[in-house]
Amino acid sequence: MSDSESNEEQERLGGVRLWVLLQLNRWAFTGAILAIVFVVLVATSQIGLTPLRFIVENQDGIEFLFSSFIGAIITGTSIVVTINQLVLSQELGAVGQQRDRMKDAMEFRQDVENTIDEDASPPEPAAFLYELVDGVHERANELESEMEDERDEELKAKISDYVEDATGNAESVKEDLEDAQFGTFEVIWNALNFNYSRKIYDARKIQADHEESLSDEANEKINHMIDTLKLFGPAREHFKTLYFQWELINLSRALLYISVPALTVMGIMIMYVDGNALPGTTLGVDNLVWLTSLGFVIGISPFVIFITYILRIATVAKRTLAMGPFILRESERDEDLG
Repeated sequence: MSDSESNEEQERLGGVRLWVLLQLNRWAFTGAILAIVFVVLVATSQIGLTPLRFIVENQDGIEFLFSSFIGAIITGTSIVVTINQLVLSQELGAVGQQRDRMKDAMEFRQDVENTIDEDASPPEPAAFLYELVDGVHERANELESEMEDERDEELKAKISDYVEDATGNAESVKEDLEDAQFGTFEVIWNALNFNYSRKIYDARKIQADHEESLSDEANEKINHMIDTLKLFGPAREHFKTLYFQWELINLSRALLYISVPALTVMGIMIMYVDGNALPGTTLGVDNLVWLTSLGFVIGISPFVIFITYILRIATVAKRTLAMGPFILRESERDEDLG
């Protein structure tokens, strides 16, 4: 396999991995994991190991296995909900603290409105980011218009490439933000797809490399572009924080919903299932294997739900560790960044 084919394969696999971690519905992801575990448990009974019914009859395997689930579910759910409440406690505070938060939020909105020349920015996160990205789009077009009569062909070509990249990225993100609703992952996903850090770096690099060639008007346009891009970082971080809190609430609710049914099933397995339960086979598999495998899957379901939610939160956090003109992911580097 050539290097180009290998890179394409890695990019494809990376895209699939990100789709699973970030975009796949959490309940569908949970169901897929539990289905795989169930199939593995049932299939294992067919490879010639000691029959489950023999183990249950002679070693009390059912009671040993499912009694441990009860303590794990109760303890795990309590810990997760407690951690969630600690995180959400940051939203609580005296009236003075709330007024300061309100003041900071309004000042940020006014800064954005002044920069993108809007009378009032939208209240919805998706619409707010849309207007901010649209402001970047307009600044890029203004910069391109300013460079129409530029005689420095190298500078003109760099500006043209920069504007093409900025407007293309902005148009793609704006199109996806139009129907995005906060609470779904679409808002954060599209915020991640706008690589403002790289655009800040490229704009500053153009200024540094062509300081003497840039006119005052062109330099002002680039500074305006950078100022607009710099506002995207705090906006994205703010909405990311709100999304994390939103997801932690959803995680707590999901665990509370599933914990009581799971505990009930564990109790049924301990109290009523032994080596004499459900004699016979179905599809060539002992009925006790079907029942025990299903009980095991239900027992681990709270833990799997926890994993699927935390995987998304951790992936988003990793991809947004740096704010500003810092690029951590190898895919966004090039030779002149060393």
